[in-house]
Amino acid sequence: MQWLLNEVAESVGIELVFPEVEYDDVERACEIFGLKVDSPSLNMMLARALSVLDDPTIKGVLILTCFRCAEGAVVKNEIRRFLHERTDLPIITYSNVEKPKEVEIYARLDALKTIITRRTLLMRERQEGLTLGVDSGSSTTKAVVMQDNKIIGRAWIPTTEPVKSASEAVEIALNDAGVRMEDIEATGVTGYGRELVAKHLGADLSLEEISVVSKGAAFLADRQRGEATVIDIGGMSNKVVTLTDGIPNAFALGGICGGSSGRFLEVAAHRLGVDISELGELALRAREKVTLQSYCMVFGIQDLVVTLASGVPREEVAAAACRSVANQVYEHQMAQEIEIRPPVIFVGGVSLIAGVAREFEEMLHTEIIVPENSQLAGAVGMALLASGVRKKAF
Repeated sequence: MQWLLNEVAESVGIELVFPEVEYDDVERACEIFGLKVDSPSLNMMLARALSVLDDPTIKGVLILTCFRCAEGAVVKNEIRRFLHERTDLPIITYSNVEKPKEVEIYARLDALKTIITRRTLLMRERQEGLTLGVDSGSSTTKAVVMQDNKIIGRAWIPTTEPVKSASEAVEIALNDAGVRMEDIEATGVTGYGRELVAKHLGADLSLEEISVVSKGAAFLADRQRGEATVIDIGGMSNKVVTLTDGIPNAFALGGICGGSSGRFLEVAAHRLGVDISELGELALRAREKVTLQSYCMVFGIQDLVVTLASGVPREEVAAAACRSVANQVYEHQMAQEIEIRPPVIFVGGVSLIAGVAREFEEMLHTEIIVPENSQLAGAVGMALLASGVRKKAF
């Protein structure tokens, strides 16, 4: 596992440090944390966490544990809470599986690098000038034109080929704003296809989506000061991020499978005979709680079909589908990886499905904020940040 971490860190351009600790340091750490587990490696992790307080060269923290280890989950949560209370360091976590995915590690380390090296830019709270933000997502492509802190043009279309879809979205957003590409002072790109799209558009700024979506969410919800939590569920992936003053300080990515994404809800809507835009309202009409027996994309849909065939009303099955997505995000990210900090801001395409927002409210016992243009958070965040590097600013 360590060779893969080193390889990815080198490609991202950051240096990984594994603090050296002595036996006495481990004993002292266990006493300070009030925790000692059976695993010597996990006890050593406590000592390494303690050493972070005395090392000013450390700018961020990666907590790595085994996905199957219950003790590891306890230690990870204690370390995360300990460091959040005593430092302002960004913290990312990764639960290792038998075959770790390079792309998952890359996404985390790339975001960590942005938070560390572009902190001044991420502190930006107001958009200035005339800028364009593009979010090249795996399922949809979004483009936003902003002028002096207001959205004046927007587009949201399915992604086919990243460059082709981005070009189409940009054209729609520019026409909606009534401006030409030559008028744009700076362009920023984020999302899965950002490298191809940024090159095609000659973008002034290209950043990973974790920090960008979080910034856009905080802007749209007018929560750029203080603490907040962002839930972002898109067509194929999801993320949960905690913020302080609009800047991420901890986050968790993904789920077990596509069952925690918008794609599952699209298939569910098709089986229920409604458009995806109608699924949320249908779910809100449910009176009884029905639970799907599997989080799996395939078996979840199979269970949905069987439930329908048994005579359960469509609205209750729609609610069950929404509950299934919210449950998976909650149980496998929030409960294990993230300490929720109100207010909770819900963005991404799935945020438009009211039934999912309601499920999160019931689980978290707090208001869920779904701001206007929530599905455009990544593009908005990019337009906002691009104004910090706009050509006419020099």
